[in-house]
Amino acid sequence: AVYIFTRSVGVWEQQAYIKASNFEANDRFGFSVSISGDTLAVGAYYEDSDATGVAGDEVNSSALYSGAAYVFTRTKGVWSQQAYIKASNTNAGDNFGFSIAVSENILVIGAPQEDSMASGVNGDAINNSRAGSGAAYIFVRTAGVWVQQAYLKASNTGANDSFGETVAISGNIVVIGAYGEDSNAVGVDGENNNSANNSGAAYIFSTTEAGVWSQQAYLKASNRTTYFGDSVAISGNTVAIGSPWESSNATGVNGDEENTLSASSGAVYIFTQQENTWSQQAYIKASNTGSGDEFGSTVSIFGDSLVVGARQEDSNASGIDGDETNNSVSGSGAVYAFGRSVDNIWSQQAYIKASNTQRFDYFSSSVGVSNDTLVVGAHAEDSNATGVGGDETNNSAENSGAVYAFDFSLIDSNLIFNNGFE
Repeated sequence: AVYIFTRSVGVWEQQAYIKASNFEANDRFGFSVSISGDTLAVGAYYEDSDATGVAGDEVNSSALYSGAAYVFTRTKGVWSQQAYIKASNTNAGDNFGFSIAVSENILVIGAPQEDSMASGVNGDAINNSRAGSGAAYIFVRTAGVWVQQAYLKASNTGANDSFGETVAISGNIVVIGAYGEDSNAVGVDGENNNSANNSGAAYIFSTTEAGVWSQQAYLKASNRTTYFGDSVAISGNTVAIGSPWESSNATGVNGDEENTLSASSGAVYIFTQQENTWSQQAYIKASNTGSGDEFGSTVSIFGDSLVVGARQEDSNASGIDGDETNNSVSGSGAVYAFGRSVDNIWSQQAYIKASNTQRFDYFSSSVGVSNDTLVVGAHAEDSNATGVGGDETNNSAENSGAVYAFDFSLIDSNLIFNNGFE
């Protein structure tokens, strides 16, 4: 299920409870979500129908784990389903809807287990000889009707690359992560040999006004890491790519990225575009880098504000800018807020923990920032509260999960804890 909350005069309340039109056990509706204005896109990557395209037969469950996506729209505060969407080449196990992102009238959906050997845009989707290579699909809306506009594959399609594991969109630019890609290239547009198993890559696509999509850049980490592209985010001409299993022991921004002394500490890489050319702008680590923290497991960016999740971070701090050195609460998780100055220098602005830090809550398993609002998910939080602002101390509902909302302003470094959702 998906739950919609809205804020009025600083007070949050639930507006809607949303289910799929064809809900069945194990569909995992809500595994991925994205919202743009009054449009909500939801992925259900284990949905089973063998339909193709938009508004097909959603009842036939003969394509196990093929996956589906659903679009909902809001009118005068009331949400309704607008579309039921499947891939153009639906196949069992493709996991269409594992990732999803919407921006106004453009929707991108990832299917990381799709198997075709095609490469580039609108290739042959029938030959399934590259198991788990992955794909992404672009849909556009005109007068309330969604149609598929493009079928995207990597320029260097390879088995088990999981292209489409992560997707993000801003305007007419899409970034797609393939965390299992194997090239040993570094930087931008290298595409070297496949000798660096699971190093990962990200791909940037853009569209013309006529709706023609093309690959614009192929991104790799500046240091040969693992699972680069496990998280992606974009805002305007800035892209953030997470590599939660990166292993340097550097801290802060643009530190020494060459050593491997802190296994799975994690890193985030910032790329920017100028005059149609992409380049790496920053290499970002936590202020308290620790082995196994998985910094970069989630990322979100809005303008000059970046938030990074480290779902396995272990400190016992709570709230804003607490003691980050005491690692006595394993897997509690943390969020780090960064800001970019007018001269394009990134710096850490805040270290954020849950108000009720607990072991293995995985605070930052999802993050999102927009304007002055930061939301953070903790999918394994245990409180039995319901609604907004409930009792967060009773841990009798194991792994029920929670979301925390923060007032957020990087301009004056003032982040104030607001309230939590249960």
